Amino acid sequence: MKKIAAAVLCIVLLPQSSQAQDVKEQLAAFIDANADQYAATAQHIWDLAEVGYMETESSETLQGVLRDAGFEVASGVAGMPTAFVATYGGGGPIIGIMGEYDALPGINQSRSSSPDPIPGKIAGHACGHHLFGTGSVAAALAVRDWLNESGTPGTIRVYGTPAEEGGAGKVYLVREGLMDDVDVMLHWHASSVNSASASSSLANKSGKFRFYGRSSHAAGAPWRGRSALDGVEAFHYMINLMREHVTPAARIHYVVTSGGSAPNVVPSFAESYIYVRHPDPEESRRMFDWVTQIAEAAAMGTETRMEHEVIHGIYNVLPNEALARAMFDNLNEVGGVEYNEEEREFAEAIHRTFFGAAPPLERAQMIEPFEVIEVGQGGSTDVGDVSWVVPTAGLGTATWVPGTSAHSWQAVAAGGMSIGNKGMINAAKTLAFTMYDLFTTPELIDAAHEEFDRRRGPDYVYEPLLGDRDPPLDYRASVVGGSGNN
Repeated sequence: MKKIAAAVLCIVLLPQSSQAQDVKEQLAAFIDANADQYAATAQHIWDLAEVGYMETESSETLQGVLRDAGFEVASGVAGMPTAFVATYGGGGPIIGIMGEYDALPGINQSRSSSPDPIPGKIAGHACGHHLFGTGSVAAALAVRDWLNESGTPGTIRVYGTPAEEGGAGKVYLVREGLMDDVDVMLHWHASSVNSASASSSLANKSGKFRFYGRSSHAAGAPWRGRSALDGVEAFHYMINLMREHVTPAARIHYVVTSGGSAPNVVPSFAESYIYVRHPDPEESRRMFDWVTQIAEAAAMGTETRMEHEVIHGIYNVLPNEALARAMFDNLNEVGGVEYNEEEREFAEAIHRTFFGAAPPLERAQMIEPFEVIEVGQGGSTDVGDVSWVVPTAGLGTATWVPGTSAHSWQAVAAGGMSIGNKGMINAAKTLAFTMYDLFTTPELIDAAHEEFDRRRGPDYVYEPLLGDRDPPLDYRASVVGGSGNN
């Protein structure tokens, strides 16, 4: 972790006049007055739990809310049927806000505080994207109401961004130039804490490596076969040897998505789905090329044939302290999440399912200290690519019980009840307050762009890690019973 010395930063202290306070109270009141509607929308998307590039009804639900509020909505943008851009207002500045709505395959849970998978359900909102999309829309609607009443010039741009979980939907929006004229971009995410630090993330490149062999009877004539699964296993073995020779910040992980159907048949097809992560996108690119060479060697050694498909590639997030501090101040003004008695009982039951000690429940009420984290840790997000083409800031709120891991059944459960809804409403208020600051404080936008230009460098040219491939609209097809090997 590396922090920038405060002396080299240009920090804008936002004027908190009585007028600003009054407007923010109005924005909060608007969101509170419509909180039940936003909760119902988020929980409808929770029920749908549609996976990446297949979020048809989830996307249409959010588009409908925006159309009803007078936004002009362009759907199916950048070659993605479930992506959209909704616009309200006119002139500058143009403030963008992003929303996600895809669920994770292979995990589902009811709204219970004990393990309770829903039979037949193939996915769940274990990363809180049902709250993300709805909360962003709620913030946009509140600011739209203020723009109308005040006559303030400016444009709100809501980006519906599908397939964040491994599909890199935002990258295609960036690549198409749909964010080139945006002055500042905002976002948020579900979390177990309330935080608005200027943080980076890990760059990530992924691919599906498909091995083709020759079927034969595994006992009667194994010499006539060539096992595609042998190719995958040799591939994974060499990757695990590779781990010794990559830097400590690197992360490599994989799953076997197809390995044959019967032990007595030499499998003619097998597939490995692999992620390669690193704080530096160029190092992620280099490691992925190395992984590809390993796959080729594994195929040669097992007399199989290998093809690979790049599924996604995303940059690390480029922090912007000027914007993040404004977001942090507004999060402090909104505050954390307070539990009622029923929510506290639910949270205590969730804590009893954890391994080891859990943080106190009171942490949901706290705001985490502000930090500038230059070197990414943990996960990855396609917000990264956005942050390299437009100054970007985000936050997280306690939509989950403190100590909850993302991508867990506990996250699905809390996101499906009032704890998740409360965190979403706090995020919507923080985003709306920050949008107001941006519309009324040109100096904040100027400071954000000065830092943005300095961090990127004068000769920076954006090149997507995923190259020129089309959106992988079928990358979740096998999860929902589609045909083919994807």
